[in-house]
Amino acid sequence: MDGASYQRFPRVKIRDMKDDYLKFELRDTDASMANALRRVMLVEVPTIAIDLVEIESNSSVLNDEFIAHRLGLIPLTSERAMGMRFSRDCDACDGDGQCEYCSVEFHLNVKCTSDQTLDVTSADLRSSDDRVVPIDVAGRGSYSNAFEASEQRGIIIVKLRRGQELRLRAIARKGIGKDHAKWSPAATVTFMYEPEIHINEDLMETLSLEEKQEWVESCPTRVFGIDPNTQQVVVVDAEAYTYDDEVIKKAEAMGKSGLVEIYAKEDSFIFTVESTGAIKASQMVINAIEVLKQKLDAVRPSLDTEEADEQFGELNQHMRGGAM
Repeated sequence: MDGASYQRFPRVKIRDMKDDYLKFELRDTDASMANALRRVMLVEVPTIAIDLVEIESNSSVLNDEFIAHRLGLIPLTSERAMGMRFSRDCDACDGDGQCEYCSVEFHLNVKCTSDQTLDVTSADLRSSDDRVVPIDVAGRGSYSNAFEASEQRGIIIVKLRRGQELRLRAIARKGIGKDHAKWSPAATVTFMYEPEIHINEDLMETLSLEEKQEWVESCPTRVFGIDPNTQQVVVVDAEAYTYDDEVIKKAEAMGKSGLVEIYAKEDSFIFTVESTGAIKASQMVINAIEVLKQKLDAVRPSLDTEEADEQFGELNQHMRGGAM
C-alpha cells in the first residue's frame, strides 16, 4: 500500500442512533476493514460479566451450576470496562481477580416467607460498585424503583416457594466475547454493501402495465414500485435489495435482458448494530475502533504510528461527533 492511499480516510455517517441501536454508513474503505470492525465489535470489545459464583445456600429447584450459568448471562452496565484491568494482568491482587481494580462484587440473599411464589431477579443483586449493575436496574435509576413494579422487576434467576432460599456471592470481571459469549456487548452486528440500481427506462416502456406489475412483484422485498401517476417503475427502497437476482432472472425470462442493472458499491457499507445494553451502541463502535487501532499497531510495526493515529483518529472523531 503506497503512502497516497493513507490520505483516503474512512468516513462515517450516522443514520439512526438510540442507546441500544445504531445504523450508520461506512464509506471510502474496503470489505476487510468493514469485516474487521464487525468482528471486533462482536468479540473484542470488553464488558463486565459475572465470572465467579460462590453459593452459600441454595434450596431452590435449580442446582448451583444452573444458577451460576444464569447469573453469568445477565448483562451488566460496562461503561468502566475499558478502564478496568483484566484479572490475569492485575498486579494489585496477583491475578486473583478479586480486587477493586479488576472486579466487582455482588451479593444476593433472598428467602421466600409467604405461600406465593417469589421471583428472584437481577434486581435482587447488590453491587459493590454503583456504576456496575444489571442493565434493567440501571434503566430504572435506582434499586428502590426496581421494586415498585413487581411485574417488571428484571431478569428472572429462579423462583422460590415458601421456606426456600438463595444466598450467594458473585464476582464480576472484565472480559471479551472471544473468551465467552457472556462478555459480548453486541446482540447483533451486520453490514451490507450499499446497492446501486439503474433501471433501463427505454426497455421498461416496452412492457405493459401488467408486465411491469408482474416484474415488480418478482422481487421478494419491496425494492421497486409503480408510480400511480406516471405508471413508471421506480426504486422505492434500494437498501431492501438482498442480492438475490430474482428481478434479473425475471427480466431474462420475459426476454428483456438488461432491464435493470444492480451493482454493489465496494467501498460503501451500511452497518446495523444492536447492543445487549451493557454499553451504548455508539460507544461500542467507538471502543471497537480503539481496539482495532491497538491491534493494528501491535501486528504492523512497520506502519507509521502518526499516520495510523491520523487515520483512525479521523474515524473516531466522526463517531464521537455523531454520538453527541
